[in-house]
Amino acid sequence: MAAASYCYRLWKTHQFSFKITQPRKTKYGDYRYDRRDNSHQIAVNGNLHTYSFLITYLHEVAHLVTQKEYGHKALPHGIEWKKNFSLLLEPVLTKEVFPLDILFELENYAISPKATSCSDHELMLILQKYDPEHKQQTLLKDLKEGDRFLLQDRVFVKGELRRTRVLCTDAKNKKKFLVSNIAPVTKID
Repeated sequence: MAAASYCYRLWKTHQFSFKITQPRKTKYGDYRYDRRDNSHQIAVNGNLHTYSFLITYLHEVAHLVTQKEYGHKALPHGIEWKKNFSLLLEPVLTKEVFPLDILFELENYAISPKATSCSDHELMLILQKYDPEHKQQTLLKDLKEGDRFLLQDRVFVKGELRRTRVLCTDAKNKKKFLVSNIAPVTKID
């Protein structure tokens, strides 16, 4: 409940239009600023579980705060945004809001946040544990090299691991792609 009242206070303080959207494959949320009427809009995917929803909401509010403070002089995920995002996260970095495993990873992430929480593989793996949709999914890291899998309606063959991504080959056109090792996939037998 503490997180909900905090989010409400942010909404009242910063006066933005808030929308919960249908799931989008390429992003969890977005922030938009309209110069014509000086309005701000934040949208967050409605299919996110509680913890990812909160992190995404604060991520987008950080864009709004950065826009108000610096205008277009700041990079979208530059040092100013990182500072604001970390400051906005601070009040909810408690065991009353997050389970201890998420809290630990989120505190590390807040030191130097990336453009997306998906880029932090440790945080993403912990968050997936709390997502009912992911409990039934296979992750690319669970497959063996040479296994075939389905991702976004395309068939791929798993290749070698390169740090956090896997070099995979599109089975149809033989093009190579780097795919996150923690991407949910469907194994093809």
